[in-house]
Amino acid sequence: MNLEIICKQVCDLAKETGAFIRKEVSRLKQSDIEIKGSHDFVTYVDKTSEKKIIDSLKKIIPEAGFIAEENTIEKKEAKYQWVIDPLDGTTNFIHSVPCFSISIALMRDDAVVLGVVYEINLDECFYACEDGKAFCNGKEIHVTNAAMMNDTLLATGFPYYDYDWLEGYMKFFVYCLKNTHGLRRIGSAAVDLVYVACGRFDGFFEYSLRPWDVAAGAFIVQRAGGKVFDFSGGNNYIFGKEIIACNSNIAGQMLELAMEYFV
Repeated sequence: MNLEIICKQVCDLAKETGAFIRKEVSRLKQSDIEIKGSHDFVTYVDKTSEKKIIDSLKKIIPEAGFIAEENTIEKKEAKYQWVIDPLDGTTNFIHSVPCFSISIALMRDDAVVLGVVYEINLDECFYACEDGKAFCNGKEIHVTNAAMMNDTLLATGFPYYDYDWLEGYMKFFVYCLKNTHGLRRIGSAAVDLVYVACGRFDGFFEYSLRPWDVAAGAFIVQRAGGKVFDFSGGNNYIFGKEIIACNSNIAGQMLELAMEYFV
């Protein structure tokens, strides 16, 4: 199995699907928006995009299973699993806020071996595959080398239904306001992660995330030289609903803060 060839196919697929999503921004009506849960939305665009992606990925690796946000296909156990978010940043999309993306990862025996995140509005495709480097639109990318929190710009996401850690989150938030260049919330975890990978952000933290939100982006961060871990410093960030991604220089400081405020 040639992962580089597959990665190119997945990038092309993400761009093709992204073109469809981009056209639908101006066509979306209020009646097209469905509510999955508290402040959790889905549209025909999410569902159609997921079906487009799945139908194409089945041709690339016919034996692979799927972990997909909109459940348009039944999950099956398999050596290879595609992890798909057909539209990460649906709330942005339905409000015409220009930051949303497609996230596609390939796992082999529970380890990610390929990741693609396509930010639709800026036409930026971030990607990496096993034992390779990380790229954006053909250009190699790297995390930053900032050594102290005072020199960083961080990103996060706000919880919209799970408020168990809200008190600790707000304390972390206040710390970041006082001790960094600032804290950004752009509304797509997949984009937050690849922005860490390419050096626009120095670090990112969030909880209550799903595998399809983080699998591809976290892998790209690692291939770009960064560190990714859960709030206890472990590796359960894909399925454990908590993640920190950053450059290696501030990893210890980020973990220390997470342990203080969340664990």
